[in-house]
Amino acid sequence: MNTINITKARQNLFQLVSDVNKGFNPVNIINNKGENAILLSESDWRDIEETIYLNSIPGFIESINEAKKDNRNECNIYKKGEEW
Repeated sequence: MNTINITKARQNLFQLVSDVNKGFNPVNIINNKGENAILLSESDWRDIEETIYLNSIPGFIESINEAKKDNRNECNIYKKGEEW
């Protein structure tokens, strides 16, 4: 993660926003009061929100881990007219 002071961030805000939107490269903006902030793209923020939401669903992670254990080495191919 890149770090920049707030004065330089203010001077280069357009370029910083452009840079964080090109890829996952958040910027740590620091000031002398210790009240720092992180600048990241909207899509990265939405991904973080979705992850937090999915992790809040009871049993969700456990069900994914259980599905990973299920080794399906064989695939069944549907044949026309076959009953399900």
